[in-house]
Amino acid sequence: MDKYVTGAVIRKLREGRKMTQEELAQKIFVSSKAVSKWETGQGFPDISLLEPLAQALGISVIELLNGEDIRNLNRSSDMTKSRFYVCPVCGNVIFASGEALVGCCGITLPPLEAETADDGHLIHKEISEDEYYVTVNHPMTKEHYISFIAAVSDDGVQFVKLYPEGNAEARFRINRVDKFSAYCNRHGLFQIKL
Repeated sequence: MDKYVTGAVIRKLREGRKMTQEELAQKIFVSSKAVSKWETGQGFPDISLLEPLAQALGISVIELLNGEDIRNLNRSSDMTKSRFYVCPVCGNVIFASGEALVGCCGITLPPLEAETADDGHLIHKEISEDEYYVTVNHPMTKEHYISFIAAVSDDGVQFVKLYPEGNAEARFRINRVDKFSAYCNRHGLFQIKL
C-alpha cells in the first residue's frame, strides 16, 4: 500500500501540535519507543491505531493516510475560490467552497483545474431578460459530452447537471456571476470569466 501513514508525516503533525513522542504515546496508549520506531521508518502503526492516532494529531484518518492536513483557508467563504471534483468511476460531481480532501468510489479525487475555454469547448452566454442563457457548442454523445455547467458568483454557485444526448445549455439567474464553468467528460473543466 503506497498511501499508508509514514513516519515523516507522524513526526510533522506531532511537532506541529508541539507534542513530544512521550505525550503522543500516552494519548494513544503505546510506548514512546513505538512512536520513535514509526517516525524513523522502522515500523508502522497498527491499523487499529489509525483512528486514535488521527484524533491525537487533530486530523481525520483520511488526512492522516493522505499525508497532510487540509485546512480550508477560504475563511470568508468567497465562492469564487470554490472547487469542483468529479469521480472518474461513477461520474459523481462534488462541490466544495474551498480546499477539501474529497473521495468517491474508494479513491481520493484531485480538484479540477480550470482551463480557458478553447475552440472545442467555447462557452457562450446571452442575456435573456433576467437570466443568462449559456450554451457550449460541443458533441453530446454517450461517449463525449458536457457533464455540467455552473455559474459562480462571490456568494453562491448555480449548477446544472447535463446528460448525454441532451443539449449543452443552461439558464442562470443574473446575480453577481463572476465566471461560468463547463465540464467535458474527456477534456476536463473549462471556464470563462466575466
